[in-house]
Amino acid sequence: MPRGPVVRDRGDACPGALRLHTADDGNLARLRLPGGLLTDRQVHALATATERYADGHLTLTSRGNTELRGIAATHATALAELLRHTGLMPSESHERVRNIVASPLAGLDGRGHGGARTTARLRALDALLCAEEWTTALSGRFLFAVDDGRGDVASLGADVTLLAQERDTVVVRVGASALRVDGPDAPRAALEAARAFLESAAGTGAWRVRDLPPGHDVGLAPALARAGIPATTAPDPDPRQSAPAPPPPGIVASPDGSYALVVAPALGRVTAGQLRALPGPGGEVRITPWRGFVVPGFDGPGARARLRALDDAGFTTRPDAPWAGVGACTGRPGCAKALADVRRDALPGAGGLPVHWSGCERRCGHPHGDWVDVTATAEGRYTVTVRGDAPEEQQVPLDEGELAATVARARGGRPGAYGTGTGTTTR
Repeated sequence: MPRGPVVRDRGDACPGALRLHTADDGNLARLRLPGGLLTDRQVHALATATERYADGHLTLTSRGNTELRGIAATHATALAELLRHTGLMPSESHERVRNIVASPLAGLDGRGHGGARTTARLRALDALLCAEEWTTALSGRFLFAVDDGRGDVASLGADVTLLAQERDTVVVRVGASALRVDGPDAPRAALEAARAFLESAAGTGAWRVRDLPPGHDVGLAPALARAGIPATTAPDPDPRQSAPAPPPPGIVASPDGSYALVVAPALGRVTAGQLRALPGPGGEVRITPWRGFVVPGFDGPGARARLRALDDAGFTTRPDAPWAGVGACTGRPGCAKALADVRRDALPGAGGLPVHWSGCERRCGHPHGDWVDVTATAEGRYTVTVRGDAPEEQQVPLDEGELAATVARARGGRPGAYGTGTGTTTR
């Protein structure tokens, strides 16, 4: 069944870099990194932060952000100072609302529409968010997407999406509304869409557009008209029908003759040493919403040599690597709600649908699109379900059996292939 509006009677407690969350393994800080963009200096700063103030690992999130875990209360001030000093926290009052995902290969592979403009729109939107006092009323979960036209981040369920089109135009999408604006107006249009959401959400407790109750649609057209932003109607295709797969691990060729690397750490956790191995000649590292990294700026021999080095450092560097497409939530012992140590139990695979191991029914950080859901139960077992975004394709049962074989079989399936329900298996 379609998901209904969510009614909340409490404030948003989403953690940030300053508002730490108390977890079972210590304090947790969530660092917003719009578009996942990092300079080499910032990558090295995060490596230092993991060693000095956290548990030695950096966790990548499904929004291209990062988390530090195991932070002692005495280290909170020093961590915040390091983030300020390296430009990772440009606004203390707005640091939790800088939630922006962007196409990670924009401008690197010749696809999409105007890759450099995508990055410029991303930075302009971030600057606008940080410049307005009213934007601090947005939830720490409210999400913007800046898509270069290929449809990758447009399919991630953002509240406000900018989807680039030909001739430097952009479709602005919020809820069921979609309007076309000129490219230079797109960042301001996204901000006005967020303002319209807050107006519609007043008194409802809604944190995101999908939480709005009936009768509280976001008035995108009047919002843009009030702001003096010209807009026209635009067809808005269902992103589930055309969204490409995430960039696979390996080498990506650019039209200018340079190369970028796509790599991922196992289960989205990267050590300080792995972080320091990432920076390349391009001076930039991008974190993807699929818990990976893009490192641009190599020539051919340099790309091949660095890919081998990153493979030796423990990164997934090939689409057929055992941990490619495998993710997990925090699980035990870090999360009090988890019913299992899913990072210990997670198994490598052999390709197919992405698979996500969850310690409880909240399924934190699960993928979008079609995916294999492996969820712990209170009985010390796991359910294995193939899921999709469409309401009629919610669950697929799998036979009782050995866990590795069941998950492998599920990764080769699709929603609707086996009927309805949920199968259960033990490890």
